[in-house]
Amino acid sequence: MTANAAQTTAGSTDELRAVLVLAGTTGGIGAHVRSLAAGLSAHGVDVTVCGPAETDKLFGFSGAGARFHAVEITSTPGPRTDAAAVGELRRAFARASLVHAHGLRAALLSDLALRTARTQEIPLVVTSHAANLATGMERRLLRMMERRVARGADLVLGASSDLVARARDLGATDARLGPVVAPPLPPAVADREQTRRQLLSEKGRRGAAREAAAREAAGKEAGDRPIVLAIGRLTPQKNFQLLLDAASGWRAGEDHPLLVIAGVGAEEAALRARIKAERLPAKLLGYREDVAELLAAADVVVISSRWEARPLVAQEALRAGVPVVATAVGGLPELVGDAAVLVPPGDATALAAAVSSLLADPARRAELAAAGPLQAETWPTEADTVAQVLSVYDELISER
Repeated sequence: MTANAAQTTAGSTDELRAVLVLAGTTGGIGAHVRSLAAGLSAHGVDVTVCGPAETDKLFGFSGAGARFHAVEITSTPGPRTDAAAVGELRRAFARASLVHAHGLRAALLSDLALRTARTQEIPLVVTSHAANLATGMERRLLRMMERRVARGADLVLGASSDLVARARDLGATDARLGPVVAPPLPPAVADREQTRRQLLSEKGRRGAAREAAAREAAGKEAGDRPIVLAIGRLTPQKNFQLLLDAASGWRAGEDHPLLVIAGVGAEEAALRARIKAERLPAKLLGYREDVAELLAAADVVVISSRWEARPLVAQEALRAGVPVVATAVGGLPELVGDAAVLVPPGDATALAAAVSSLLADPARRAELAAAGPLQAETWPTEADTVAQVLSVYDELISER
């Protein structure tokens, strides 16, 4: 979609009005939607983002050229909350040329809103961001929801190849790869060693707030120990319990690494209790906005997840030249190529050994640090992603 991007349905000259929908998020989905909102708006698209009010505060959709329509899309179904959300979505869709939902809950409610409003002439695009990792009855219920979304959408974009294949298996009439791209980080501190020491130091030249954050992150006992960094929601999918299993083997010797985990989530209390009870060399940092500084301070970034598509932390770490150890799941192998160390999922011994081996091998770390940015050059850019989405929108609207 180029100069004619403003055209909507056949014979219409109105500008393209896209509504992007998401549920509550603190991570990759929100960053991706903000990137799309900014890119689409820059191309003259009238963009509305629908989601919980806190997502606008966190990601600033309103500051990305989009208007924001608050819709409380909760993570779990509920008759009252879902009915209210569907009603708000129907109002938001009244002027829409196209709806683009991100994630299962947002997609399910968007499909319901379009059907009950009898506005099925409006195309529905769904981006699938995550695999179904539930078990038992919950897994069967989620699969039913996934099937309905896959069959109801005009197009499913999978964030990784396995999600595209799954959408097709579930009955999607059209499913394609639509990679989620991490926005570029602000320039990291040039001297990574200085930044690492600042994070560890009580007297780092970063002001009182940064000093307090540094003490929380590392504490006096950290010294000059290596820093192993993990970033993500504290949920079962990220499998930080496995990472703590690995960290339990790092306590021997004065130079054992310190594990720092940035993120919030339902497992925070359990993780914190375990760290205290087992005296593990680990710290929970909570929610952090200084990702660039944390990456500059890290010796190794670890991703212990049960599944991932194209995790933003992996993209950010490789771009920043930080060595990565990750589980070989989902879209991670195709994302990192040979620029990271991959280990079997669920294997704490292999994870611990891979991290220890890297920390003991400066030459290998330097090799991976150089390989990361080169691998990143093979990924689509934000501009590429926006161009793909615009092309998809144009294709679907022209068919109506």
